[in-house]
Amino acid sequence: MTQPILDGEIRDGRHHMQIRVYYEDTDFSGIVYHANYLRFMERGRTNHLRLLGAEQHALFTEVETETPGFAFVVRSMKLDFLKPARMDDVLDVITWPVAVKGASITLAQEVRRGTDVLVTAEVRVAFISEGRAQPIPRSIRMLMKADLD
Repeated sequence: MTQPILDGEIRDGRHHMQIRVYYEDTDFSGIVYHANYLRFMERGRTNHLRLLGAEQHALFTEVETETPGFAFVVRSMKLDFLKPARMDDVLDVITWPVAVKGASITLAQEVRRGTDVLVTAEVRVAFISEGRAQPIPRSIRMLMKADLD
């Protein structure tokens, strides 16, 4: 089954997803409010994971059996705001894994308008279960590393 285009697509190991800027995304000056980039990038990370495999639900059911109550949480995020986006701009949110180690995954993200890079981010996501960091299960680690090759 093909995913709807609204989930974006994976090209050359990177997830690309387009977002249009609406009035509600902007501040009083008409540029995208800085916190909204976090929302855009969260959607990119979520859809990246969704597109990594058709059996995502089965994978997470398997992980839930091994590690009950698991979750991914943002541990740290470094952002650089380079250029503003404005209402009606079409942005490309690009996400790719940089490292998969122990209990965390490091992802790089960019928000672009055409060839202009507007925002860059480095996001470290931790795998937790029962409130504590846990090693990422092999099945998820292998799924993410498939994107690193």
